[in-house]
Amino acid sequence: ALGVARRRKLKDARRKVKQMKERFRQEDIIANTMVVWNTEILPNWESMRNTRRARDLWWQGLPPNVRGRVWSLAVGNELNITPELYEIFLSRAKERWKSFSETGSEAEMASLADRESSLDLIKLDIARTFPSLFIFQKGGPYHDLLHSVLGAYTCYRPDVGYVQGMSFIAAVLILNLEEADAFIAFANLLNKPCQMAFFRVDHELMLKYFAAFEAFFEENLPKLCEHFRGYSLTPDLYLIDWIFTLYSKSLPLDVACRVWDVFCRDGEEFLFRTGLGILRLYEDVLLQMDFIHIAQFLTRLPEDMASENLFSCISSTQMVSGNRKWTQVRRAGCDDAEEVKRGLARGQRRPAF
Repeated sequence: ALGVARRRKLKDARRKVKQMKERFRQEDIIANTMVVWNTEILPNWESMRNTRRARDLWWQGLPPNVRGRVWSLAVGNELNITPELYEIFLSRAKERWKSFSETGSEAEMASLADRESSLDLIKLDIARTFPSLFIFQKGGPYHDLLHSVLGAYTCYRPDVGYVQGMSFIAAVLILNLEEADAFIAFANLLNKPCQMAFFRVDHELMLKYFAAFEAFFEENLPKLCEHFRGYSLTPDLYLIDWIFTLYSKSLPLDVACRVWDVFCRDGEEFLFRTGLGILRLYEDVLLQMDFIHIAQFLTRLPEDMASENLFSCISSTQMVSGNRKWTQVRRAGCDDAEEVKRGLARGQRRPAF
């Protein structure tokens, strides 16, 4: 018995040494990569961003302390928002909050149709944003910051207002950027065609996205696609939730940030490629499930997902369908659009956060 215990101790010690070596190796890689980003790529952004070297490093995941800067540069600022403009919209939001709290009239003023843009919903959503981190909830260090960015956005884009799910996107940006920069990136991200289609619930455009996704799903994972169709399980049932929060609610945070890295590089196509990567990763499990279990599984993905496994599945996913690329398929819509439309019509679904 003593010999068994000693062997177990020795095995544990070896495992710990192995883990430590691996951690040091990863830290070295991150440190070396950071030097390349800071000395070669970022100072020469325009000429370096599309080089093979930069793209390869980008795919491997951005070092945490250059992530925010790279995201900002990659997303761009087509809207020409300045920190001063952010301050103007923030002070407008604060005036609104003040008048609401003084008069107590928010409840009367917010009709049911207007509910989504109400400040109540922002408060409610902030409490549900990454609850396990305890940093965005009331009393947490980032609570007021998240409240400010979201409030300022509703004043900046009253036509869009506040929509559930936005808090997760803003939170990820706040974790990686300074306040004004987070707002600038947030407004520009939400202004991209795909995000705008989803947040404004443009059904026609959403159908084209779902139909395009279905075409690539059939191309890449024909067996699983057929399995889903057998249960009339349409892409909207899981994709809406994933796209609304850019995977930040569905995936472990470190994995979601790595997805964001390449999404900032490749644009909307990568969001749908990631969706196919997730389905590929769990294909064997999903093929054994019925409608209810598939829906539950895709709504709450495993928390122990490793980014290397997911990215290996994403890299095996080809975004070509019948010699057409993502943009061509999406613009054209496709023959599956009617089937997707019927699925959407079953409930005009919106995700429940």
